[in-house]
Amino acid sequence: MTVNPQDLADLIAIREAGTLSAAAKARGVAISTVSRRIETLEAALGLSLVDRRADGVWLTPGGLAIAEAAEPLAEQLLRVRRVADSLRKGGAQVPVRISATEFVISDVLAPALDRLWASGADFPVHLQSQADVVSLAGRDADLAIRMVRPEGASLYARRLAEIRLGFFAAPAYLAGRAADTIDLGAERLLVYDDSYGRLPELEWIARRGLDESVVMRTGSTRALLTAALCGAGIAFLPAPFAARTGTLVEIPLPAALPTRQPWLIVHRDLRGLPAIKLIQKWIVATFANL
Repeated sequence: MTVNPQDLADLIAIREAGTLSAAAKARGVAISTVSRRIETLEAALGLSLVDRRADGVWLTPGGLAIAEAAEPLAEQLLRVRRVADSLRKGGAQVPVRISATEFVISDVLAPALDRLWASGADFPVHLQSQADVVSLAGRDADLAIRMVRPEGASLYARRLAEIRLGFFAAPAYLAGRAADTIDLGAERLLVYDDSYGRLPELEWIARRGLDESVVMRTGSTRALLTAALCGAGIAFLPAPFAARTGTLVEIPLPAALPTRQPWLIVHRDLRGLPAIKLIQKWIVATFANL
């Protein structure tokens, strides 16, 4: 029985991604390639590993067991690739790559880089602005910050400090009206779209019948912030960033909004590396200081 390690890595990618297309993207190959490799692996092992359904692909009990057993090998291959990266660069430090949304990159991490250098970091950092969920197993990034906790036994997820949310307006929009007299149902609301899934705040807005008042939806926090500052309406924003403007006024609410829960995600194989440990500590402190 001959088993190709790449085929095993594809099986792990399917377990983590949930679909063939997402697994293929994470692995950087065509869907047909992943499908062919899985069929080859099933033939080599004499097992059915993937259950192909109309709503996606699911690993069979045998597939889950093989994927779990294959993880140590996949992690060893990841180490080999990192060492090879370093050797190709003449022994230079391999950059630590952090994936997050554009706003987290530009308004949370980038302004705190001086504290990372002050903590003793002597390696380059790549801040990757990405809305899509990246594959840490596929080396798309070394760490990721996301608002939804991922699944996958190879990933370690740590809660970061929760971010309070609120509705904010510019004084020009309020036009002299007191904030505590505002009825959101009678105003122009600027809110998030479902780019990152059905977030709890979207359900909060829908339950209170405010969808009819929404005049703009976007996946960009910066677009919401800019529109609010220009007086376009009342924007739904993370409170720490709205407060930084020094001008936006928070609208009191009769019912508490859900908080935003960010997660720091890292491949378990990388957690013990000194550079990764230093980055994790910096990210945790940066979010705690928001």
